[in-house]
Amino acid sequence: MDEKALKRMGKYVSFLLRHHPEEAGVILDEHGWTDVKDLIEKVSPLYPLTEELLHTLAFGKDKQRYEFSEDGTRVRAVHGHSVEVDLGYEEMMPPEILYHGTAEKSRASIEEKGLLKMSRQYVHLSERIDQAKEVGRRHGKLVLYKVNAKEMYENGIKFYRSTSGVWLTDQVPAKYLEEIKN
Repeated sequence: MDEKALKRMGKYVSFLLRHHPEEAGVILDEHGWTDVKDLIEKVSPLYPLTEELLHTLAFGKDKQRYEFSEDGTRVRAVHGHSVEVDLGYEEMMPPEILYHGTAEKSRASIEEKGLLKMSRQYVHLSERIDQAKEVGRRHGKLVLYKVNAKEMYENGIKFYRSTSGVWLTDQVPAKYLEEIKN
């Protein structure tokens, strides 16, 4: 399968696991898990998904998109949901600084309101600046922010770390953000 077709398939699987499982009749439990065989069956009318391809998509070159249950029979997206699921991540103290990359078109809103989760369950933050840059460039002309995560945490804002290493929080008020000129 060529790279473009694999990317389209991955976007579709992410769409189902994060946003609209009902589009293909996929059933997610309260923690976002679905049966691997059922997912493959539901995706197959559009894409030739196999268990091997699902693993390839899950552990792609740029990030971990999905995780599998210990017995390998269930799969879920690790973050990025707009559907309500309880991922079961425990609150953790974040590193002192985290990063967020976004597009120029969002700058004015972010400077006024901070980072908001919008239609997702959480705001996503990166430990590494290169990851934040990569994410931001996907959305347009890059704007990069340094997040004073330690101060946020000390002021009572909760953080969670996904199994793929992405840091999650409900919001980042503007006072904890500093734009990094690139």
